[in-house]
Amino acid sequence: MKFIKGQPTIAQLQWLVWIGVFFVIFFSILPEDGFWHALDFTTISVSFYIFVIYGNIKFLYPRFYQKGHKFIYVVLVIIMLVVGGLSRGYLIITLYNKFFPKMADEITWGSMLNYILAGILTYMLSFIFRIAIAYFDLKQQSEKILVQKSQAELNLLKSQVQPHFLFNTLNNIYYEAYLEAPRTAKLIERLSDIMRYFVDESPKDEVSLGTEIQFLENYIALEKIRIRHEVDLNFIKEVNTELRIPPMLLMTFVENIFKHGIDKSSSENKIEIALIQQNGDLLFKTKNRIHDKAGSTEPGGFGIENLKKRLTFLYQTRFELNIDTSDNYFTAYLKVPLS
Repeated sequence: MKFIKGQPTIAQLQWLVWIGVFFVIFFSILPEDGFWHALDFTTISVSFYIFVIYGNIKFLYPRFYQKGHKFIYVVLVIIMLVVGGLSRGYLIITLYNKFFPKMADEITWGSMLNYILAGILTYMLSFIFRIAIAYFDLKQQSEKILVQKSQAELNLLKSQVQPHFLFNTLNNIYYEAYLEAPRTAKLIERLSDIMRYFVDESPKDEVSLGTEIQFLENYIALEKIRIRHEVDLNFIKEVNTELRIPPMLLMTFVENIFKHGIDKSSSENKIEIALIQQNGDLLFKTKNRIHDKAGSTEPGGFGIENLKKRLTFLYQTRFELNIDTSDNYFTAYLKVPLS
């Protein structure tokens, strides 16, 4: 395939992505578990992710689903996830028991089920991975892709992934998981809702407050599963859920909380979120402690700057955005007019 001179090939970009994933997982585990433990877990996990993602997008999906063999495709996907998940779990637990006796663990059906469910989430991510590859492929074939064409190309990529098949599959997986692990099934349902929001709601100029609140709650629930201890989170909602706002307008603050306002090793994480309707305006406020382990002295970062630009475009000067980092707390305040 021809590619634009000076730009990396798709293969090179994929190598960079996997190297990045490897180091992110490795260095996130290293401080608590040590070098060899982190290396062992990361190597097995990344190999498993590669097996599931490429097994689906390079082999199963094009050879079976796209050729109309949908039943065979579903059966083979299930076999791939079960075999891959069991193999990953067996290798990790066996090696830990042999080389890290302090972390010894038993091989149980419960632990194996968790590895299989992790494979299901990886399988979902394979479609997003496929979107990225398809998009870069299209970009390399044309040197004159303009900004005004990007939305049409994104819609084309979404249609290639066939989101309705993905949603139906998630619903089926939810039903199967509900029989064995209702809590995990609920998380799968939330993931399905988030993906449906991205496909159906985010391209719109406005969405209802009820839709936006549900999106935030789904995002928070999925983020909380990555945190070892329970998070004390208070979300106040005093609004008419039928009113409408631009999509993703509130996401930056919530995303910053889980990026910079959580100490995963602490059991004292407290988050305050308030969404209040007042005199024709919408007030949104978040407050969380600033932790040294967050790795950033500026919790807002580029996300806040991008939000300011979007607010200026949407409301000109008819908004208020304030950030306060006093008393070791990060407090964000946003006020916008309601339509």
